[in-house]
Parts: sequence; structure tokens; C-alpha cells
Amino acid sequence: MAEELTPENPETEEEQAVKQRKNGLYPGVSDELAANMKSGWADTELHGLEPIAQAAHTAARRAALSARFPGERLVVPAGNLRTRSNDTEYAFRASTEYAYLTGDQTQDGVLVLEPTADGHEATIHLLPRSNRENGEFWLDGQGELWVGRRHSLTEAEQLLGIPAKDVRELPAALTEATGPVRNVRGHDAGIEAALTDKVTAERDEELRVFLSEARLVKDEFEIAELQKACDATARGFEDVVKVLDRAEATSERYIEGTFFLRARIEGNDIGYGSICAAGPHATTLHWVRNDGPVRSGELLLLDAGVETNDLYTADVTRTLPINGTFTPLQRKIYDAVYEAQEAGIAAVRPGADYRDFHDAAQRVLTEKLVEWGLLGDLSVDKVLELGLQRRWTLHGTGHMLGMDVHDCAAARTETYVNGTLEPGVCLTVEPGLYFQADDLTVPEEYRGIGVRIEDDILVTEDGNRNLSDKLPRRADEVEAWMAGLKG
Repeated sequence: MAEELTPENPETEEEQAVKQRKNGLYPGVSDELAANMKSGWADTELHGLEPIAQAAHTAARRAALSARFPGERLVVPAGNLRTRSNDTEYAFRASTEYAYLTGDQTQDGVLVLEPTADGHEATIHLLPRSNRENGEFWLDGQGELWVGRRHSLTEAEQLLGIPAKDVRELPAALTEATGPVRNVRGHDAGIEAALTDKVTAERDEELRVFLSEARLVKDEFEIAELQKACDATARGFEDVVKVLDRAEATSERYIEGTFFLRARIEGNDIGYGSICAAGPHATTLHWVRNDGPVRSGELLLLDAGVETNDLYTADVTRTLPINGTFTPLQRKIYDAVYEAQEAGIAAVRPGADYRDFHDAAQRVLTEKLVEWGLLGDLSVDKVLELGLQRRWTLHGTGHMLGMDVHDCAAARTETYVNGTLEPGVCLTVEPGLYFQADDLTVPEEYRGIGVRIEDDILVTEDGNRNLSDKLPRRADEVEAWMAGLKG
């Protein structure tokens, strides 16, 4: 990794800063080199840029936000870079609230909605192009010579449809501002410091909750992005099946790396840490170490999703026989989960309670557990009343999906888990059965088997649509699909 051209100098940081302000240069740089670096650069300003695809949608989202909080200044930061290994930075991912309202993904950005007589005036505050006169371009670790060109403020205005200003001037302006202010916390310490005496935790939480609930119903752009994410994810699963023999020769990491390649080719990243759980690791819900063996005759639980370049993620799980064929017991357990998922998906429709799909799936799983004799002579209703099935079902049957893999997490209980489904809601349906390797309450042959099937379901006007249906779900279809890919 190359090292920035910061000169060695015994002066204190304060003394260096004084010289920088006085000379417009970093200390230790010759006048000749400074003069050389100022000139000889072509004009790269971009002209005639078209607005980003979601510009009209982000404008509508800002209008809804403005209507909810009239007369108040609203501050929504993107967040800042974080240092990794005392050298470089972690890959930056803009805060969901900021990206949702602007379509921008650059670090240090801040959206501010200033109250006006008839609503709000939105301004996006960004880092401008690196200054070549004072040496920032090549001497600063985040200068464009080091990390690449960024859009000028004029370019940003054309792309985003929002007036743009230099973000470095914003903290001082916020410090001097008067009137009620709300801020999305947890992303930018500098902005929070400037607003210390102007905001309250309660008021800021109301802003965060509103922006979370605003994402419960997806618009046309968001639905198209989620479909794109699911389609790319299906191709990632196909990639994995094609290399299972190589994974057997290495480890679960081969599976993880294979899917990650697809995510980077077709999107921005993975939407969350991929779960590539082979054998008994499939019984660990959040197995992300992905360092275990991949063995023929066992199952692979692959839970992974591609995140699009506009930050919408899929969340899909398939449980696959590593050698391409389920054993009779594996198939029995798999079929039980499939039946539960079918019941859950059937319960997703407009007007249904959010909890209905979970209840439907849990009942089917409980019926199977009782049928298999794992719960003594208790009835299905009694088991559900006592929650005893949860020893093996473990988790809820789904969650909202969107820009965050667990989207809308700050929404109020009455609008989320106690709410009613309506067209445009997108959620996962993902029942599972997990028999731990050390669970003495089940027959030995069950131990170490984990199965989950997960799909991304959009509520439509007349029912639902499975966005991830390009991947087979029925056991015989899974086997045929795998055989075709391996053949």
C-alpha cells in the first residue's frame, strides 16, 4: 500500500497548521514542487449530466418528509469514513436515510431541509473537488490524486436535482442556526457536535422512526431494484452450485468467495455477511465464519443476497444437498420446511395481518414435529401455546426487506409487526428447522441437520409475487436444477 506524501517534520500539528494557513502549502514541500503540482491539469468538468434514475422518487420522499415536520430544520448525514488497520479505510456505505432521500452515496455528505413559508428548501452539502492551489489534491490522504475524482458541486446538482454546497462550511452554519432542529443520529459526530444544544433524543428519534416507516411501502423504483437484486442473487446461487466440487476440496470460504464475485460484478456488494453453512454449521443461524469443511452427503445452507448499486438488497436462502441428492431423512425435513414456507407465502396478501404468515408457517412446522414424535403426546395447539416448537424453529418467519436487509427496523410496533400488509410491502418468508448436533431430545440421525428456505415476497394488489422465484424450491426441482448446472 502506497504511503501519502506527508513530509517528515518535527513541528507540532498546531505549528504545521499555522504554516499551512499562511502559505497555502504543507510544510516540507519545496516551492518548485508546489508550483509544479498546481498547473498542467486538464479541465475535467462534466457537462450536460442527466439526473439519476431515482431523482423524481427521492424528490417525492423529501416532500413527504417536509410535510411531516413543517417549520423545522431537518439534518440527515451520510456518515464518515472509518480507518482500517491504521492505513486505509473500510468500504464506505452511506446511511440508509441519506441515500433514500438523495440517491447519493458519498462520504461526509449531509442533506439539510431548511424550513420556508411553504415547506422546506433542500440543500445537499458535499465535499467539492480537491483544491489544487493549496496542495489538498495531492498531499491530503483523501485528495483526489489518492482516492479518485469526485463530482463537483455543479455536477452533483445536475445528477441529484438538489442545490449543493461545500459541506465543510456546514458545522459552523448549524452552530449559528436558530429554531427547531432534528437530526438523524449515529452517522456524523461533527454534525452532532454542532447541534449539541439544539436537538433532543426524543425529537431525533421521531425523525428516525418516520424515515423507517416511510420505507414500509416501496415505490416503483424500489421494487425494480429489489427484483434486480433477486435476479443477480439467483445467478450467484447458480455460480455456487457449479463449483461445489472445488468447495469440497477447500472450505466454505470457496462458496463465500464465489457468491461475492457475483455481488461485485452485478451490484455494489453483498447486502449482508453471507451464511455459507455446510453440515452441522447449518444449525447455527448466523454462521458467517465460513471456514468449515464441505462434505458430500451433507447439506449446504446458503443465505446470501446481492446489494444493487443503488443499495437495495435481496435476502435468499436455499438448503442444497452437496452431492446433488437428498437422503430420505434430509428430504423429509426439507419437505416439512417447504410446506411451511408454502403456507407462509399463501398468507401474504393485502389486508392480512403482518403476523399471519409467521403463524401459518409455525403451525405447519409444529404439526410435523408432533407427527414425528418429538413432543410427546402434546397437541399441536398446546405446543404452540407453550412455544415448545421454538427449540427447533428458533426464529421469526420473516422481516421487511429493502435498502437494509432488515428494513424499517425503527418502525413502531403498531405499524410493523402489529400492522396490516398493503401493496408495495416487501418481506421475506423463511421458515426453518434446526436440529443441533448435541441435541439429545431428538433421534441421533436428526442431529446436525439444519434446513431453511427463504424467498423475497412482494405484496401486490391481488396477492403476492415471489421476487426470487428464479431459484427452485421443491426438493425434486432442486435436485434437477443442480444436476443441470453440474452436468
